[in-house]
Amino acid sequence: MKRAITVITDNFSDWETALINSTCRGYYGFDIRFAAPNGDPVISSSGMFVTPQLSIEAIPLDDIDLLIICGGTAWQTKEAPDINGLVAEAYSKNIVVAGICDGTRVLAQAGVLDNCRHTSNSAENLSSVPGYRGGTHYQDVPYAVTDRRIVTAPGSAPVSFMAEILATLGIRDSNIQAYLAMHAAEHSKPV
Repeated sequence: MKRAITVITDNFSDWETALINSTCRGYYGFDIRFAAPNGDPVISSSGMFVTPQLSIEAIPLDDIDLLIICGGTAWQTKEAPDINGLVAEAYSKNIVVAGICDGTRVLAQAGVLDNCRHTSNSAENLSSVPGYRGGTHYQDVPYAVTDRRIVTAPGSAPVSFMAEILATLGIRDSNIQAYLAMHAAEHSKPV
């Protein structure tokens, strides 16, 4: 059984990781857990109250396949938890590391985006991150980007974020193609 942990903070953007977590749990039988600072309950941007199973400080890296950093406004504040060491260690242990929206800022600050292709909400979103040196690898695209077991996406791309994470974990089947087609159908309607 594959194991995944999603890091969430107060005001996390709940839609960004909903598809990957529900697909992994519901269709592929993953053990899905959530971690927050000190293991304290958090409230999402839509007002959803979440009690995580873990504290960020107690994430068992030796026992997971996937670490996801969910976006949210906390990552641009001084109250953001410092998880740079956690992210860098996860990457060094060959764990798939994924960040969406402002979660990509965490990956940038941890240094894991310095030498791989990646994306975010914008190049400017990452250029203000202390220590970020990956600007030449930035991809200005509206969908998720994968390189070296790192998956990044703008906050508007939870569907491709899900698909890229699953592909990186070696899951490529007709269910994913059907799921992508279902969600892509929304974008084919003329505006």
